[in-house]
Amino acid sequence: MRAMAAGRSEHGLLGRRAECRALDQLVADVAAGRSAALVLRGETGIGKTALLRYLAERAAGCRVVRVTGVESEMELAFAGLHQLCAQLPGGLTGPRHAVLASALGPDVGPSPDRFRVGIALLDLLAEAAEDRPLICLIDDAEWLDQVSTQALAFVARRLGAERLALVFAAGESDEAQDLAGLPVLPVAGLGYADARAMLDSATTGVVDVHVRERFLTEARGNPLALLELSHVLSGQLAGGFGLYGTRPLPQQLEAEFLRRFWPLPPGTRLVVLLAAAEPVGDAGLLWLAAERLGIEAEAAVRAESAGLIEIGAGVRFRHPLLRSAIYRASSAEDRRRVHGALAEVTDADRDPDRRAWHRAYAVVGPDEAVAAELENAAQRAQARGGVAAAAAFLERAVELTPKPGRRAERSLAAAGSKFAAGESDAAHNLLAVADLGPLDPLQRAHLARLRARLVFARERSSAAVPLLLAAADQLKALGDPSTRETYLEALGAAIFAGRLEVVEQAAAAARAAGPAPSPAGPMDLLLDGVAMRFTDGYEAAIPLLRAALRAFREDSVEVTDGVVRWLWLACPVAPEPVASELWDDDVWHELATRAVEFAREVGALGILPVALSYRAAVQVHAGEFAAASTSISESDSLAAATGNAPLRYARLLLAGWRGEETAGLAAIRAGLEDAAARGEGRATALASHVKAVLYNGLSRYDEALDAATKACRQQDLGFVGWSLAELVEAAARAGVHGPAAEALKQLEQRTLPAGTDWALGILARSRALLTEGPAAEALYREAIQRLGRTRVVVHLARAHLVYGEWLRREQRRQDARLQLRLAYDRLSEMGALAFAERARQELAATGEASRRPASDGPVLTAQEAQIAQLAAAGLTNQEIGGRLFLSHHTVEWHLRKVFNKLGVSSRRQLDPARVGSLSPVAVG
Repeated sequence: MRAMAAGRSEHGLLGRRAECRALDQLVADVAAGRSAALVLRGETGIGKTALLRYLAERAAGCRVVRVTGVESEMELAFAGLHQLCAQLPGGLTGPRHAVLASALGPDVGPSPDRFRVGIALLDLLAEAAEDRPLICLIDDAEWLDQVSTQALAFVARRLGAERLALVFAAGESDEAQDLAGLPVLPVAGLGYADARAMLDSATTGVVDVHVRERFLTEARGNPLALLELSHVLSGQLAGGFGLYGTRPLPQQLEAEFLRRFWPLPPGTRLVVLLAAAEPVGDAGLLWLAAERLGIEAEAAVRAESAGLIEIGAGVRFRHPLLRSAIYRASSAEDRRRVHGALAEVTDADRDPDRRAWHRAYAVVGPDEAVAAELENAAQRAQARGGVAAAAAFLERAVELTPKPGRRAERSLAAAGSKFAAGESDAAHNLLAVADLGPLDPLQRAHLARLRARLVFARERSSAAVPLLLAAADQLKALGDPSTRETYLEALGAAIFAGRLEVVEQAAAAARAAGPAPSPAGPMDLLLDGVAMRFTDGYEAAIPLLRAALRAFREDSVEVTDGVVRWLWLACPVAPEPVASELWDDDVWHELATRAVEFAREVGALGILPVALSYRAAVQVHAGEFAAASTSISESDSLAAATGNAPLRYARLLLAGWRGEETAGLAAIRAGLEDAAARGEGRATALASHVKAVLYNGLSRYDEALDAATKACRQQDLGFVGWSLAELVEAAARAGVHGPAAEALKQLEQRTLPAGTDWALGILARSRALLTEGPAAEALYREAIQRLGRTRVVVHLARAHLVYGEWLRREQRRQDARLQLRLAYDRLSEMGALAFAERARQELAATGEASRRPASDGPVLTAQEAQIAQLAAAGLTNQEIGGRLFLSHHTVEWHLRKVFNKLGVSSRRQLDPARVGSLSPVAVG
């Protein structure tokens, strides 16, 4: 029995029946054409690596590739993907793999979007899995470099039907937070019986029962502890002297590994340290470095005999904890020696970044030459999209820079890279270092700007506004070209915070920034127009705002990074919506559509979710709720795939117009909670606007009046006009004429200067609600005529509704039925259920019966609805996969499910409107 237990425990699988069954099922799923992603989570030594080894052994008929994270290589961009791609057949030779080849290659080129790297990796892995199922095993995932982890997590979230599995093994800490949301298989300690059996298999002789029980308690079922620390029981028959019970378990394991390491001869210890400092596991590099240090081959043999490392085609440690324990415990002098040897034997042309990294840890004290080499490595990493790696190179360069002025300059650059990499704390610390150095006034101004941006990133509140304004003033005094952009950042932060007095202060400062350059670009026109809107009033700002929109629309405008960055300023339901502020539905539609097309064209996946959300808002006002739900679903899917929070603006707007009270209020509550957590005052105002729309649809006018009043308080750019129209209708229907008249007066100030059919149609409809007799009818007809010439069909339908309601109250039943029937049919068709029900009740009051608007039927998942919409539009499976970042196998699999749910057999039978209305977003 003991021999049998020993044989099983050698693989760490004793007591792992449930985990093994789960892994067996994963292999079966992949073999059957179903993809899978899984994260094994557990503490050090708990048996995750043994489970990965078991999975590899059980995957007969599958191609298995392994990647291992290495702590010392976390800062080298794409190190993990280097390991993975080197094991795949075919290499990165075709044009489809150009993005990956660019990211992984040594040459400096255009910086690839990190999400385009994820798409390219998905394509590569799906291609490799076509002839044989592919299983990727990623051990010590918390020690992978950030961009590799993000790319692999991106792929894991996009799996469908590729015969592909990604299995990660990660510790219990938050280091591998990019894996959040993936299915998790917890790996806990062994139960008492299994732990005792494993301990018995690893010990010889008689063990005192009290000593054994104490040891089992301290080991907490950790297999590595049971196997590696069991020697302490030998001969301890009475009392347990020498037990490792005073330190945490990882420290006890490190102490045991080091106990085996220190008695080795100096040359052998140096070989093991070389292996610990060389993270790739390249045996050839290890032998070359050992030769440089004058170490004989017998030293490596002794290291293997001690059970510390294995040397074959590669180099492997008995356990990853052993690598880090030996590296940290070795002297600084020995670490410098091995890094120096590794730097000398690393090819400067093929792997300049790793050579620079080794050199950085081989020097004693400051060294400008090495610091400059690290700076060059940072530039290469940045060009490949490795922002985190660039920041790490620059941070180490700061430590090695001898001259205070150069150190401060590099600290400022490193702080900027850390901020871009999302490491705000490190950026703050580096700014403190830069602040102590002899910076010139311009550098101090850029430091102040970065510090202000850090505050805004952390708080999303008005606290960042005065800091950004102060930085902008400093840059202005120095004539720096980034001055106006900094004022625009300050104004944007103020509008985002949603406090009118703060916005007005920022706008006044921006107006004082000085004239725009000649000729003024889109950003300059936008800054001046938005600032003037808050200082001189809406009417005065219209010419500048229109000029800004024209500049964005002109084909001759070059689409630069700056334009991409600020395009959201000219779009709806976003921090600075300008087109909707001007009631220009044609420009609104054009800009939103161009934003989506451009983001798709260049693969800017960081921008695409935002652009889709903007277009969804346009589609809501156009009455295209089905299309809006598809855009929102795609935006949410992309946000999740890229690790960003979903955008709530368009989802909130659609929920209000859908008019389902429970779902709408739940969406509003979620939006308010999210806004409060982020300090987004603007989102709070939008939630009030949406609530006003919802309650007007439900005929609960007192509640609509209260919500609309709150929405109008901050004069938010883009939708304050919408909220004023809701306030007029709510107050008129509630019989509160004072607030209605005041709101109408404010609405006139925003619609008459705009002069568009959308603006004047909304104004005519609102005036009609407060007018009696023939004049009211003329206004209703004007509203319908004007809105009929626009894209905002949902507002046209509401004009028919309120006109029909007025006609019924005038006892003109036949005329009322015509308008109410038009309203009911259009509102029902688009899915505005509350307003449609309001029209149905009015129709019933005229004596005409009609059924309630239906909201039931088969419900498609968000992804099914996306795919079905695109298939109905004529896209092929390959084209759909390219747009949604799925393989064509997954698209085909989803379409089969759609066909079954809808009872069709071909994509030609798919109706886009019906498909969109069955999305979970559309049905609330």
